[in-house]
Amino acid sequence: MKILVAADGSPFTKRMLGYLAAHDEWLGPHHQYTVLTVALPVPAHAAKMIDRELMRSYYADEADKVFKPIRTFMKAQGIDAGFVSKVGHPSDVIAKEADSGRYDLLMMGSHGHGLLGSLVLGSVATKVLAGCKVPLLLVR
Repeated sequence: MKILVAADGSPFTKRMLGYLAAHDEWLGPHHQYTVLTVALPVPAHAAKMIDRELMRSYYADEADKVFKPIRTFMKAQGIDAGFVSKVGHPSDVIAKEADSGRYDLLMMGSHGHGLLGSLVLGSVATKVLAGCKVPLLLVR
């Protein structure tokens, strides 16, 4: 199974990784994992004043903060995962990557605000669910 794991480095990402570790059916060589993190873009007016190399370095550093503990986790579980970082609005980028990458499953942690919280606050998970055709496994 080709699985996309959306990660932001939050406690909810850690909870999703804990779910993976606790369920043997998700481990092993029969699954192909890609871990995706999405950084919010620097506002356009600010980006115009910042050197391109500095911007690239900033986005790479932000991705590395998310990926470092996940790489350690994946290695400990014997999972050889790919890692992809992108810039944009997380819900849009995650849904687009899941669909265009022809993944069989998208996994992500969720805050679990509930219906009222999602209506008031919005939720990346809710927006991904609405904009993605790939089955989504949310771990709360």
